[in-house]
Amino acid sequence: MSKLRHIAYRADDVEAMAQFFVGGFEMEIVQRRTNGAIDLSDGTMNVTILPAAMPRGDGLPPNRGIDHLGSTVADEAAARERLVAVGGREMATVDLGGAAHYEVKFEGPEGIVVDFGHWVGAAPIEEPASSTTR
Repeated sequence: MSKLRHIAYRADDVEAMAQFFVGGFEMEIVQRRTNGAIDLSDGTMNVTILPAAMPRGDGLPPNRGIDHLGSTVADEAAARERLVAVGGREMATVDLGGAAHYEVKFEGPEGIVVDFGHWVGAAPIEEPASSTTR
């Protein structure tokens, strides 16, 4: 099981975009990174605003707008196998530093980038309720 928990967005004015999410959606700034990125959260989702000029990990020029989507997964080894089985190509593991942890990036059809990992402010996957009989 995986849950969407992360959206990375590239912007020319990172601060203005962060304030848009703070003011418009009542998100909280949970981390300012040394590379200029800002992490926000609504308590469940992490939205990272990336500087548009910051290079992508694969060497391609960055675009404005949504850069990639990330999910938290229950079983990382199984998620890796599933992504590779459907044609995903593992790109890199990125140490996000600070309060964020990491993400494992994959490229899929038409160059889409997806990842799984852990992000500051993102909710974990809830454990299934155990059934008890009396």
